[in-house]
Amino acid sequence: MGFIGIDAGGTLVKLAYKSESNQIHTTYFLSSRFDLVKQWIENKFDHPKICMTGGRAKQLQNFLGTENYQYVVEFDATVRGVLYQLDKNHIDIQQAIVTNIGTGTSIHHLFETQHTRLGGTGIGGGTLMGLSKKMAGTMVFGEIVERSSMGSRKHIDVLVEDIYQENQLPIKGSLTASNFGALLHSEEEVNSDNDYLAGIQGMIGEVISSLSIQAADTKNVEDIIYIGTTLENNEMLQNVIASYTTLKNKRAVFLPEHGYSGAIGALLTI
Repeated sequence: MGFIGIDAGGTLVKLAYKSESNQIHTTYFLSSRFDLVKQWIENKFDHPKICMTGGRAKQLQNFLGTENYQYVVEFDATVRGVLYQLDKNHIDIQQAIVTNIGTGTSIHHLFETQHTRLGGTGIGGGTLMGLSKKMAGTMVFGEIVERSSMGSRKHIDVLVEDIYQENQLPIKGSLTASNFGALLHSEEEVNSDNDYLAGIQGMIGEVISSLSIQAADTKNVEDIIYIGTTLENNEMLQNVIASYTTLKNKRAVFLPEHGYSGAIGALLTI
């Protein structure tokens, strides 16, 4: 038998399942490889009970041809997975903004066990992959993360201090005034494609954290929980988000299984 929670997103299919010791484990496959998902399930389980969520859940169900299946609304599953992780890691948060960075980004207000969607943006993991492919010739996530960490945003972005120079600064000079704005004048100084990757990561992190901070201000909350596989082993993006969130007097919270909240929540629904 067995039980599986699946979050079928636009980029990745994330799975959560329980071992014999009742521990939750996770794995993932590209959304373009439903065949590998089916192969993995058939090799590991015998007629498992499956709960799915995510935008491509129906497509995956049709591909798997399973009848032993149920569906849960994506945002409900995600919040359930977040609450599980908060409890498991003894993090006491009663109210927070939950920012889910998937292919795009969705922003929610969490109050105890209830949640409300406040908004979102098309900037997210899909942006990272698409721009990296066009500007640096790669769409391999691990390579993007590694190469961006070796890049510099010095000749990519315009900072506030670059504009005001000797004039009095109205805000902190190290803040970004224009993402990729420096390319207007100094494109020849960009050392490598790694710099473009660093700039892409910086832009995504600043946009997402800015919107999350605004949402937190509207609800008068301090904690912002950032989740999503785009953050997986992505120290640079996490640092951009954390530094900007802290600068605005909010607390950035990253969960251990942040990329699998939806899959975990789906599993817990069974």
